[in-house]
Amino acid sequence: MVREKVTVSTRTLEWKCVESRVDSKRLYYGRFILSPLMKGQADTIGIAMRRALLGEIEGTCITRAKSEKIPHEYSTIVGIQESVHEILMNLKEVVLRSHLYGTRNASICVSGPGYITAQDIISSPSVEIIDHTQHIASLTEPIDLCIELQIQRNRGYGIKAPNNFKDGSYPIDAVFMPVRNANHSIHSYGNGNENQEILFLEIWTNGSLTPNEALHEASRNLINLFIPFLHGEEEKEDNQHTVTLPLFTFHDRLAKLKKNKKEIAFKSIFIDQLELPPRIYTCLKRSNIHTLLDLLNNNQEDLMKIEHFYIEDVKEIFGFLEKYF
Repeated sequence: MVREKVTVSTRTLEWKCVESRVDSKRLYYGRFILSPLMKGQADTIGIAMRRALLGEIEGTCITRAKSEKIPHEYSTIVGIQESVHEILMNLKEVVLRSHLYGTRNASICVSGPGYITAQDIISSPSVEIIDHTQHIASLTEPIDLCIELQIQRNRGYGIKAPNNFKDGSYPIDAVFMPVRNANHSIHSYGNGNENQEILFLEIWTNGSLTPNEALHEASRNLINLFIPFLHGEEEKEDNQHTVTLPLFTFHDRLAKLKKNKKEIAFKSIFIDQLELPPRIYTCLKRSNIHTLLDLLNNNQEDLMKIEHFYIEDVKEIFGFLEKYF
C-alpha cells in the first residue's frame, strides 16, 4: 500500500484539487479533498455529492437519426460495412458539449468510399464535438449517405420508446450524464474525542466537462434542491402579509400589436433566447413552457404554482421580458 502525504486545512473548511489529469479526449480524472469535517459529515457530503454528480448534471447527446436509405433499424445497406443498428450505436458514443437548451438539428452527408467519423457531423456553432475521431461508419463503395440528426440537452438516461418510427426516424438511447464515475473515501485523523475527517472525492468525466466543472455544477444543483426548505418560514410570513406584485401586462400589448398588424412571431422565440438562469429555465421547461408565447399565456399566479418557483423568480422573468418590450 502506497502512503500519500496531503496538506490539508485544520481550522477553516476548505477544498482543493490534489490531482488532475487527461487520460484521453473522452476521459478526464480529478481528485479533490474537503477538510476539516466533524465525524460523520464526510459520509453525508460524499454520498450526496456522488448522487448529484451522477444524476443531476445535464449533458448533450444525439437522440434521433433519420435517413431515406434506412428501411428499418436492423437492416444492412449495400456499400456500408456496418449494419444500421451498429451505426446508431456509434452515434450514441459521440460526445458533445453545449450550454444551450432545447433541440438542435445536425446532419451527416458523405460520399464513399471512405470512413465517416464525428468530424463529418455538421451542426450549429452552439454544439461542440469533443472527439472528432469517433468512428461512425465505413463506406466501401462510391455511394452517398446522408443522415439527419437530432441533438438534445438533458440529464440522466433517455430511453427510446418502442414503435416510435412513424416519421422514418430512429430514436437513440441517450446517456446524457457527463460524469462516468464518482467515488468518495474518508480519512480520519486526530486524538481521542477530537477526531476530524477528510473527504476524498474522485471524478471521471467523458471530456464534455472537466471534473472541476462537474463538481461546481453538481454542488450548485444540490444547493438548489434544498432552497425550498430555507424558504419554509418565509412562506408562512407571506401568508400573513400578502404582497401583491404587478401582473404581467404583456397580454394587452399583444392585443394592441395584433390590431396594428405588427404581431411579433412569439411562437418562434424560444425561452432559450432569454438567457434565463438554469434553474428557472428548467422549471419552465418541465411545465411545458417552451416559447415566449407560452410564457406570456401565464400570469403571476400561474407561474407561482410551478414547483420550486419563487417570488424572486417571477421578478427576474419580468426583468428579462422587459428587454423585449
